[in-house]
Amino acid sequence: MSTQSFEYKVVPAPRRGEKARSAKTTEDRFAYAVQSLMNGLASEGWEYVRADTLPCDERSGLTGTKTSFQNLLVFRRAVAADDDMPAFVAADRAAPGRAVDPIPRLGAAEAPAGAAPSLGPALGELAALSLDRSRP
Repeated sequence: MSTQSFEYKVVPAPRRGEKARSAKTTEDRFAYAVQSLMNGLASEGWEYVRADTLPCDERSGLTGTKTSFQNLLVFRRAVAADDDMPAFVAADRAAPGRAVDPIPRLGAAEAPAGAAPSLGPALGELAALSLDRSRP
């Protein structure tokens, strides 16, 4: 028995409508924006699953946080064969009893070649202010 596997794509829902000749009202323009997004992803093989609203903690000031809510659209598409699967999914299927980290890891970053540009000394009044600490 073969089970079908899916990969998922989550995108932010549009916040504004798009202009179109047939869209006269705000509701029509917003519906057109959602329709355009959904049809674009459907042409790439993505099937709409659902819309979700999830909390997201954000920084507020220096030490505070606030919670906002994000509207997301969830899509899925079938994964055809093991060859087309992401490596972490294929590894999970190969060793069902073994825990696999589902986040792909990136390699080490490469430093750019050459020296960084010189910024030079501060100019005019700014230079005097930075050197004279006794001034308020």
